[in-house]
Amino acid sequence: MATVDDRQTQGTALTAYFREGEERARNLDNRGPIRLTEQGKLAPEILDSYKEHGFYILENVFDDAELAEIRAEFEGIVDHLPTSPTSSIDKHGRPALGLGLPQSPFHWSKPLGDPFGGANGMARAPVKMIEGRPAAEQPREVVFIIRGPLQLSDAALRAYAHPGLLAVTEAINGEDFVPFSEGYVVKQPGAGAAFAWHQDGMTHWDHPEWDPQIHGFNFMIQLYGSTAANGVWFVPGSHRRGKLDIHDLVTTAGGNLLPDAVPFVCNPGDVAISNRQILHGSFANTSGDLRVSLNFGFHRRSAIIGFQGKGQQGNIIYDADLVRKRSELIGYAIDARRQHFPVEKPFVYQPYAQSAELFHWNDAARADISAYYMRDLNI
Repeated sequence: MATVDDRQTQGTALTAYFREGEERARNLDNRGPIRLTEQGKLAPEILDSYKEHGFYILENVFDDAELAEIRAEFEGIVDHLPTSPTSSIDKHGRPALGLGLPQSPFHWSKPLGDPFGGANGMARAPVKMIEGRPAAEQPREVVFIIRGPLQLSDAALRAYAHPGLLAVTEAINGEDFVPFSEGYVVKQPGAGAAFAWHQDGMTHWDHPEWDPQIHGFNFMIQLYGSTAANGVWFVPGSHRRGKLDIHDLVTTAGGNLLPDAVPFVCNPGDVAISNRQILHGSFANTSGDLRVSLNFGFHRRSAIIGFQGKGQQGNIIYDADLVRKRSELIGYAIDARRQHFPVEKPFVYQPYAQSAELFHWNDAARADISAYYMRDLNI
């Protein structure tokens, strides 16, 4: 949904909006490095700021060496993608990545489009975002989401077990936290898709024990940095307001440029954490800057067990056995990281510490997690 028909005017309005949004973002007290107490717990002021605003920028989480490993394996994945949604080969003529999986891990979009927004899109994204006009040399469709990255990249699996990030997870969701879902979000320069304004939470809006944290949260590791033009925008505090009438908000604003929204502006190696109830979206990436986020999220166990979710296998009840199986990725990731970074103190995931269950990352484990994303825990 464009706010105006004239593209030159629209571009000028967006440029001003980006500049003003960055200024609003700088005035928030929600960024800094991960800081832990002497007891290894998250500094309370970080948690308080996250709970107030609904997002926080964790700075310098990944050093240059680890970031280079994550990037290299991501670039290997991109080099091996199918050439189109119906293709079985990559650009080199090799069998493409993802063949044989029960459901394709790739989401496609027309360049600078918004595949999820609008009446024919996703119900929780009711108003299409501004779409761009791609250059003639762009392909008909580009990949903008890659699901299941923990089975595609050992570096991504190790990043999933970063002890600082898991300490943040424990502080928000409790010691018995469980996974949600993972994926790369790819915003190619001049082609990256928009994502209409939406809230991620789907099932618990009328839950008798609803609170602002009940739908969990996402981490977004920035492989190349993030700007107002290619990054995600948030409406601070909106996670505390329940389920919003997004159509009304956009109509009141006169278009997609919501007046209170701010972008997350990050350097490579920074990690944005966002509440899944916060109102957020992103614009088509008409800039020359690539953004790639490695996303993964977590839930409170109490919000999952016994509830009907909206997973890849349809509307199913998340019982203890399914949640236990999906949570094995935490154990495998911690061991993969321990092997690769033997000097680093690993995170201790309390459910496994209490059960004395051990996980070993090896070829058998790699086979065990094939198509693990089919057990994602979506609420």
